[in-house]
Amino acid sequence: MVSRTERSTFADWWWTVDRWLLGALATLMVIGLVLIMAGSPPVAERLGLSSFHFVNRQIAYLIPAGLLMVATSFLSPRYVRRASLLIFVISIALIFAALLFGQEVKGARRWIFGIQPSEFIKPAFVILAAWAFSEGARRQDVPGNLLALILLPMTIVPLILQPDFGQTMLISVVWASLFFMAGLHWFWVAGIGGIGATGVVMAYRFVPHVRARIEKFLDPGNGPGVSDTFQVDTAMESFISGGWLGKGPGEGTFKRILPDSHTDFIFAVTGEEFGIIACLLIVALFSFIVLRGLLNAMRNEDSFCRFAAAGLVVLFGIQSAINMAVNLQLMPAKGMTLPFISYGGSSLISLALAMGFLIAVTRKRPRSQIVGRCDE
Repeated sequence: MVSRTERSTFADWWWTVDRWLLGALATLMVIGLVLIMAGSPPVAERLGLSSFHFVNRQIAYLIPAGLLMVATSFLSPRYVRRASLLIFVISIALIFAALLFGQEVKGARRWIFGIQPSEFIKPAFVILAAWAFSEGARRQDVPGNLLALILLPMTIVPLILQPDFGQTMLISVVWASLFFMAGLHWFWVAGIGGIGATGVVMAYRFVPHVRARIEKFLDPGNGPGVSDTFQVDTAMESFISGGWLGKGPGEGTFKRILPDSHTDFIFAVTGEEFGIIACLLIVALFSFIVLRGLLNAMRNEDSFCRFAAAGLVVLFGIQSAINMAVNLQLMPAKGMTLPFISYGGSSLISLALAMGFLIAVTRKRPRSQIVGRCDE
């Protein structure tokens, strides 16, 4: 136990950090590892790999992710902003590099040097947008809203070129949430809503795979091929098969035919093996993290810390909700991972970075350190 009278960097961090939030995130990571052990062996065996190939790789990613989250949580808000700016610039450069030199997978170029840059641009974008909005609210001589308005197309245009419409939608919704927090006029609400609706219509009209997914979601009986809905249909059968209490760890059968049972559809594997009650407990854990983060944001007196915390929590919560909604056939497939539970190195490390930023900007600081902005 660290004494309150101890004067050290770690002691200062321990008594100012939200330990409930930190504990919930650590619990989620452990649960994710258990579920990867349940969902990934059949996928590994189909690919001719050892049964625990993905489990071992997830552990290899989880260790640096946990260390990164803790290390990032030590940063002051000033260094959170600086780190985000650097990450944003590097991510944009890597996205364009992937467009030019990356390998095409399922009609998209999203990977370069073994990483997915679009994952890392998300937390950096949230911090920079929060910075712009907060500066605009604090200083009349800074066009914060205009800077935030310019930042959005700078971020989503490269994503659209990949194309990655799931991440584009996620970033746009988070940006709109921050814009709403900044006190935008109802004129802007209508304008942004109109632009968003136009974007969806344009994607439906000119992007074949987007149109196919929407049509299949609205009318599963029509459209090209039954395979388009194979995964979501199998996911629903997994939930039904598992019932309230599940079949037991390792006893699931539908995961053996689900191609993405270790990534996008790991929530369905959870439903079959551990039951609906376990799924509800996981939803409750996600809800706790979101509500705890929003509460911390609401209590924060600094505008940047408040905007940044709220934006990061919205990012985390919406991504979680999208993944679970797809598993439950409540929306078209998006290829979105379930935070800290789905397999994936880029996703896991970028989420650890985002949550490290969240813990950093919500740390308790003396009022004497808050002078107009949360710099220390």
